Amino acid sequence: MHLFALCIVGLLIASVFSNVINSPTSERTFVIDHEKNEFLKDGEVFRYVSGSLHYFRIPQPYWKDRIKKMKAAGLNAVTTYVEWSLHEPFPGMYNFEGIADLEYFIKLIKDENMYIILRPGPYICAERDFGGFPYWLLNKTPKKSLRTNNSSYRKYVSIWFNVLMTKLKPYLYGNGGNIIMVQVENEYGSYYACDSQYKLWLRDLLKGYVENKAVLFTIDGCGQSYFDCGYIPEVYATVDFATECFNLMKNIQNGGPLVNSEFYPGWLSHWQEPLAVVRSIDVVNQMKNMLALNASFSFYMFHGGTNFGFTSGANTNDTTENSGYLPQLTSYDYDAPLDEAGDPTEKYFMIKKTLEEAKYTTNYLSPIPTPKGAYGTFHVQPVVSFFEKVAQRIKPVISDVPLSFEDMDINTGFLMYETILTNDQKKIINPVNLTITTVRDRAIIYLDQVKVGTMTRLKGNTTMILNIDSSVQKLSILIENQGRINYGDFLEDRKGIFDHVLLGNRILSPWKMTAYPLNETSWLSSVKPVENVQLPAFYRTQFMLSENYTTCLDTYLDTSGWTKGLAFLNGVNLGRYWPLGGPQVTLYVPGLFLRPPPGINTLVMVELESAPQNLSVKFIDTPNLNGSITL
Repeated sequence: MHLFALCIVGLLIASVFSNVINSPTSERTFVIDHEKNEFLKDGEVFRYVSGSLHYFRIPQPYWKDRIKKMKAAGLNAVTTYVEWSLHEPFPGMYNFEGIADLEYFIKLIKDENMYIILRPGPYICAERDFGGFPYWLLNKTPKKSLRTNNSSYRKYVSIWFNVLMTKLKPYLYGNGGNIIMVQVENEYGSYYACDSQYKLWLRDLLKGYVENKAVLFTIDGCGQSYFDCGYIPEVYATVDFATECFNLMKNIQNGGPLVNSEFYPGWLSHWQEPLAVVRSIDVVNQMKNMLALNASFSFYMFHGGTNFGFTSGANTNDTTENSGYLPQLTSYDYDAPLDEAGDPTEKYFMIKKTLEEAKYTTNYLSPIPTPKGAYGTFHVQPVVSFFEKVAQRIKPVISDVPLSFEDMDINTGFLMYETILTNDQKKIINPVNLTITTVRDRAIIYLDQVKVGTMTRLKGNTTMILNIDSSVQKLSILIENQGRINYGDFLEDRKGIFDHVLLGNRILSPWKMTAYPLNETSWLSSVKPVENVQLPAFYRTQFMLSENYTTCLDTYLDTSGWTKGLAFLNGVNLGRYWPLGGPQVTLYVPGLFLRPPPGINTLVMVELESAPQNLSVKFIDTPNLNGSITL
């Protein structure tokens, strides 16, 4: 349904779960009745059906639309993480504007008489880079100190929470707001540290802000070991997954309501893996089971959104940190009830019907998909290679040993390592092994700027065979940061090259390192296009939409024919593309990122390996998240 229509829908929706949110502060309580196994809100039995919606994955002007659609489906609460890295990108520099305006997000939810389950971290996982931690923590804290009682780590968490929770304190339910529950840490039972002192410290830190104005709770996976480590005394323990996990809650605490804090209507996807899909009928059947058990639950995700820019994280399926690496897609569609563009799916309508049958909504109006723009084909021009000095926006650093991204205080993008091969180093018997002990995460190898191969952390390959001609002068290694690990034992995921690089048995040195964080591309406007360019390179086009489009519709950038890289539209990083790897082929483009006629739009493609011969891109009206997989 269009935004203006949904505004009308919102006025028709009645709250059937509770008293109005704006009741007098003195009467407002949200507590757990351990004898009746219920939540009590202002003394009345309360149950929530919530959905996860992350403000940091959705352009701010679309927040209201997504919240209203959740309300229309019958939900009475919204669950959200708070992403520390978004709000404190550099130590002591805070951002609460635009997509980071958390207070505005909370107010929009309150406008719909909906409640909030807040998950402030400090670690959130969420398939986000570094689990939502700011990258600079890696330079400020000792190794293996994150999520522990280490004094340095606690110092930075304390500073951050003093900023965050001071802002959010007025929005706690007992203070007149709509935040009814606040999570302590996040799935801590899944982390190797299992630091009891840290858990108690963080509990008490949050208690100092929350007091009795909302319920503190934990979330852990469906397994006894998760609860053994994740449970915190005096904090209500809830569970992920499905109904068979509720006994874990019952066994660890003295009564209370059943809560499934992450009920999965979809699942996450990685590059070079098939798209994850969850059947709608299975979702509905699990819903009915939980409704019959009088459980509260939260869909994770109800609307996933997009990992714009470099914000997507990664998983690992191995027991070592340098292999089995699985970077996540730019799209966070998640096979959720509302798709990446916020449109209702079959799953959405089945959920809505199920809640209506259970008397969980009085609203029978339904949203409809919004029209999308098929803007046509545009041709880009090559502009400049990474190897050219004009593209090197940060002064190179010289070192006898390779430095990591973190050593150079670089968060995102790429790092080029270059060394001049000496005559002595070239006095070798060909073929010869090039060995890079750690590759985090993907390396493209060049001899005199000609690509000769790749190494990837996914495959754990750290050695490749080279033939070194006596005329070869330079070895270059372009390392791509594909996203820091967000879950598991290898969370402290530093990027780049850390050990010596060997040619045969000879250590290569010294190194010139040039960083390409790609925070912005406005500098390209002063660079004239060329006929041909050495990859990796920047390509650009400028175009005007047809005069038929007085309002810009959402659309999808089709990257078919391109290989691997990034796309920027009017200065906005749309995210990583990798159609050759799959399964994602299109990038979601919110209409508000475009300029209507007579505005000029600028598209920049940052291509690493191979551009299509006709140098064309298309904006189409249908997403393709399920393309072929190339391993």
